[in-house]
Amino acid sequence: MTTHADRIPAYQTGTWTIDPVHSDVSFVVRHLGVTRVRGTFDHVEGTIVTHEDPLQSEVTAVIQTSSVNTRNDMRDDHVRTADFLDVEKYPEMTFKSTGIRVKDDVYLIDGDLTLRGVTRPVTLETEVGGFGPGMQEGHTVVGFSASTEINRSDFGVTGGTAGAAVSDKIKITLDIEAGRS
Repeated sequence: MTTHADRIPAYQTGTWTIDPVHSDVSFVVRHLGVTRVRGTFDHVEGTIVTHEDPLQSEVTAVIQTSSVNTRNDMRDDHVRTADFLDVEKYPEMTFKSTGIRVKDDVYLIDGDLTLRGVTRPVTLETEVGGFGPGMQEGHTVVGFSASTEINRSDFGVTGGTAGAAVSDKIKITLDIEAGRS
């Protein structure tokens, strides 16, 4: 009988720490309905715990909201205000998995996303990049790519008067590398 662990090459159990240097949390939002504005959050940390049955694994992540980076200082300063992220009051955005399932050979990580003090369920469509040796002897790494789409209004992110220029839907993409020694 084939298990989910058998379907993931070199699958390993353990506790993995997200490597912020080799991980990327990015987003895309429509501006004025005609263009896409892209950005990243430059500070992410968290833990992935893989179990013998991958569907029992767990993910937690913390993103520093002040680390938003759209390559435009004026826009970033505005996104940090109460109009959008309100980083003074809500310095972190968090994700905690509540379950993992498979649909049509795609891993779906269900979890709770908390942004601006509002917690909503989200599902990350996830691809396992693989498990392998790290750069240092005895160090093992794992990689994942995941994406989801949220409505910013569900989290109280109105945008103030500028909100009319920005789409409600935000696509979020994560490319995560985590290590275990």
